[in-house]
Amino acid sequence: MISTTPGMMSGADAMVEGLVREGVSVVFGYPGAAVVPLYDALRGSGVTHILTRTEQGAGHAASGYARMSGRPGVCITTSGPGATNLFTAVATAYSDSIPMIAITGQVATHNLGRDVFQEVDTTGAAEPFTKYTYLIKSAQDIGRVVKEAFHICSTGRKGPVLIDLPVDVQQERTVFEFPEKVEIRGYKPSHSGNALQVKRVAEAISAARRPLLCLGGGVFLSGAEQAAREFCERANLPAVTTLMGIGAMPRDHRLYYGMLGQSGSGAANVAVSRSDLLIIIGARVGDRAIQEPASLTGAAVVHIDIDPAEIGKNVGTTIPLVGDAARVLEQLMERGVSGEWPDWIKDLDELKNEEGRRQEARQGARFGVDPARFVRDLSGRLPDDAVYVSDVGQNQIWSANNFISKGRFITTGGMGTMGYGLPAAIGAKLARPGRLVLAVMGDGAFQMSMNELATIKALGLPIKIVLMNNGTLGLVRELQAKAGLEAFAVDISGCPDYRLIAEAYGVAYERAEDADGASGAIDRMLGCEGPFLLECVVDPEVST
Repeated sequence: MISTTPGMMSGADAMVEGLVREGVSVVFGYPGAAVVPLYDALRGSGVTHILTRTEQGAGHAASGYARMSGRPGVCITTSGPGATNLFTAVATAYSDSIPMIAITGQVATHNLGRDVFQEVDTTGAAEPFTKYTYLIKSAQDIGRVVKEAFHICSTGRKGPVLIDLPVDVQQERTVFEFPEKVEIRGYKPSHSGNALQVKRVAEAISAARRPLLCLGGGVFLSGAEQAAREFCERANLPAVTTLMGIGAMPRDHRLYYGMLGQSGSGAANVAVSRSDLLIIIGARVGDRAIQEPASLTGAAVVHIDIDPAEIGKNVGTTIPLVGDAARVLEQLMERGVSGEWPDWIKDLDELKNEEGRRQEARQGARFGVDPARFVRDLSGRLPDDAVYVSDVGQNQIWSANNFISKGRFITTGGMGTMGYGLPAAIGAKLARPGRLVLAVMGDGAFQMSMNELATIKALGLPIKIVLMNNGTLGLVRELQAKAGLEAFAVDISGCPDYRLIAEAYGVAYERAEDADGASGAIDRMLGCEGPFLLECVVDPEVST
């Protein structure tokens, strides 16, 4: 750090030094006037800056990076519209419990509250969808704030922390101090589960006749995927997942019965309704998972979550257990929980087999590529360590119900943010450069983020993109049809020409119009060394 006074540096340099001390090597952002000093400090710092094409893209990329690296993603934007454009990505990360540090520029402290150019009350506006926010008014506080922000976002229930940094604070000179540890009064998240409650859960499982394990996104956030599988096998427990928990159990595992919820499999939903003990781990059990909590009246409910506020919020809980999923699973296995439920497993197997027969007998598309069969074919050809990033809409549901790879499945569940897939894939690829990363999107979602093709091309990232083109905002159209309404304001057919879009960005392209064409195109896409856009023509009448 260059300084005219020994031990002194600018606030911008202090912020970058804090990021370096926290092990940050990559940040995503879009600069503006209120972060020019911060960007100057980044230059030559050793921290790689990824220039996305929108602020929202920077936030989603940071989210994808966090989910694949296991460390907080960092994004930077300027004040005013830069910050507000980022808010959607921050809210998406908050609803999905993704650890993120969002740094926003702000007008000078003496101009706060005066409605000057590009001023907005960033911390006030973001408070409802962040884990914590800071408005730094003295450069002396920067080291402490950075240390606290990383601790808060990555412990307990993970989530985004926003740091609002006025431009004059970035320019202010300070002696940089970085605390070795964090002590925040009133913030003491639980890690291990209460021993008595763990004992009660173990006893409840042993006494149950039809137990069922429900795995949510918290399993991934705590790094408990292997522990969850081992627990299922040791205890002989059948399992289902939420949307965010897909991949916690391999789809072909003998004890896995699918994704529950309004868009999930019939087998999983019937299993939930028939269980007499539902053990929920790392899931908030929102309305898309269990639309009618009253349907669980016959089941005792064990709810295990790192966040005590989520336990009992949506579903009545018989045995609450606060703790980290990985640690609690370890505690349960230490107690040697196991059981035999041959009749229950037999019933579930019959449900799963019937689901498979219905899936095979499902009427195909009138024309084009059948999306469900395409996802099974595609995901079945992926390497075991591939990363499949799904966007939002019909493509998400087709993907969730037909993904058969042993790789990682990433999507956004809580907010359902269209345009998430492409930038999240960028972040995932930068976190795991050795893995194949694939983004699957609908034509509506793709048009919300297709400018990030420039980021992919500029970085030389060999990301594979599947575009399911049915010329409509498919899920909205499907909901209108189910409600007996005419399709309205959902037609996006005819424009743009995706071949020309790919050509403009220098990305390899192919269009598949039927199953045979799609099969060959998958091979060519997966064999391509660079980025690839595969457009699949989909019948708009095909529903989820």
